[in-house]
Amino acid sequence: MNRLTELWRRRPRPWRLAKRFLPATLFARSLLIMMTPVVLAQAIATFVFYDRHWDTMTQRLAAGVAGEIALVIEQLERDPDMAAREETLSMTARNTDILITFNPGEMLPDDTPRLRSGLEDTLATALDDRVRRPWRINSNIAHKWIEIRVQLPDGVLSVLSPERRLYSFTSYLFIIWMLGSSLVLFSIATIFMRNQIRPIRRLAVAADAFGKGRDISDFKPEGAMEVRQAAHAFLVMRERIRRQISQRTEMLAGVSHDLRTPLTRMKLQLAMMPDLPEVEELKADVVEMQVMIDGYLSFARGAGEEAPVPVDLAALLEEIAINARREGATLTLDLGPAADEEVVLPLRPNILRRCLANLVGNARRYGRTIWLSLAMRDGALEIIVDDDGPGIPADQRDNVFRPFHRLEPSRNQQTGGVGLGLTIARDAARRHGGDVLLRDSPHGGLRAVVRLPL
Repeated sequence: MNRLTELWRRRPRPWRLAKRFLPATLFARSLLIMMTPVVLAQAIATFVFYDRHWDTMTQRLAAGVAGEIALVIEQLERDPDMAAREETLSMTARNTDILITFNPGEMLPDDTPRLRSGLEDTLATALDDRVRRPWRINSNIAHKWIEIRVQLPDGVLSVLSPERRLYSFTSYLFIIWMLGSSLVLFSIATIFMRNQIRPIRRLAVAADAFGKGRDISDFKPEGAMEVRQAAHAFLVMRERIRRQISQRTEMLAGVSHDLRTPLTRMKLQLAMMPDLPEVEELKADVVEMQVMIDGYLSFARGAGEEAPVPVDLAALLEEIAINARREGATLTLDLGPAADEEVVLPLRPNILRRCLANLVGNARRYGRTIWLSLAMRDGALEIIVDDDGPGIPADQRDNVFRPFHRLEPSRNQQTGGVGLGLTIARDAARRHGGDVLLRDSPHGGLRAVVRLPL
């Protein structure tokens, strides 16, 4: 029973199948919504036109031509001699649009007539109903003419009728009008929807730029009322986020700064005290507090405001590598795409420099060799920091990004900081619209990947 219930829940839903064939963009979907009723209405009108007007008009015209032929045949049978028949045929040519000749002694072939079009089929029905004699239809006799041959007792009556006598040419005008109006309506709808979609696209671009930490000062609400409401809500959200970041930065910086004064007094008093074991323990606690305060200040500076500027990533990575080597690290630098051409992005250089410095510092602290490289994957730039240290277990890689979280025993406070290094690094990357990911390094240690969107 449970198996049947599960299969019933997983059955294909009609709307889910329909979604696969729907266009992906709002512009295309809006045009589809607007044009579908128009196309359906015109299709229904065309069907009704052909079903009622075209067929009825064609039948009536064909019946008219067949009736005239039947009238001529009846008159010819009443005529006493050939002279009278010639006069009848001459009178028919003067007063109708059909040309009739009589071929005495001729016989129609015995084969079954072949009908090649709907017009011939309609005309054949009218001839059977009005003339009631053997007939043949030839629509290839001349351009825009149709030949109708009727078997009489003493010969064959040949009738040439123009095509306009058998169907209405206004049908083509109707088709042209339908197609033309559809194109005009589609063009108007396209222009209208493009103007309506443009503010939504600008809002999406502004939101994406804000997520990447870029300036969007020229953005202003425009478009329909609902779009303006969304744009206004975005601007309010942006200001709220900026205000929260500023308040957090000021609070952390103020608290850290205020703690430095009593900490300095404690250091001075401990320096004047004798070298006792208890004093040494207090000095170690003061040093630990100093390291913690420095970490808070670094975190606060990482959350501060800094305007994005064009940054050459190759030059920034070379600067990071030089600083790491100056501190005694063994580092290999691979610039990847930046080695052949300049890679410049709008970035906050100080924040990104602090991010990479933290990652390289972690790699230097726990590994012997560092590999710093730049790559491009899936539309984003990746700055990769590899080391050959002990690494981080996979089930702990999300926890290490939490503020003040430290792994024990390999990454404890004696060998590391206060647990803010990776937090600052991820916060800096996300302020650029990217992220920091931890993976296994091919060199046996930890790989930290900083993804930056292009």
